[in-house]
Amino acid sequence: MNNYEILRIGHRPERDKRITTHVALTARAFGASKIFLSNPDSRVINSVEDVVNKFGGNFKIIPTENPKKVVKSSSSLIVHLTMFGLPLDDILDDIKSSEQDILFIVGAEKVPPWVFESADYNVAVGNQPHSEVAALAVALNSISPISYNTKFDGKISVVPSATHRVMHEED
Repeated sequence: MNNYEILRIGHRPERDKRITTHVALTARAFGASKIFLSNPDSRVINSVEDVVNKFGGNFKIIPTENPKKVVKSSSSLIVHLTMFGLPLDDILDDIKSSEQDILFIVGAEKVPPWVFESADYNVAVGNQPHSEVAALAVALNSISPISYNTKFDGKISVVPSATHRVMHEED
């Protein structure tokens, strides 16, 4: 099974803290092992680490001042999620057949040209403006359909219920 990592590029602290937090939480929930966060934001880091501490898992959030170095030093398949890429459905089999781990690049603002040039695949999940959170969830689920059923063994767990909210908390 491949290991999935995420690189969040272009986080704007005053505008993107909720979305970047949701990108990280989606990455964790859908089976990624870590997210590299450019323009480190302590609010995002603290929020994600709090979820990991409560709900479990081995997810790491790693601040980086140099996202280009993260990409250049990676031996993973580089998959840039962008509405300007090739349709996911057209290249999904190629990505799934790779033996390499995958580093997904998820942008916030206008992504610099080096990202497109460095990517093994520039992938579009639809070709209309949409949320990077949705694109990441669709991509991770398409590549590994059981990804969101990961067991995290945390202090708190959600208990499935058709009628109301149920959580189990360890003593």
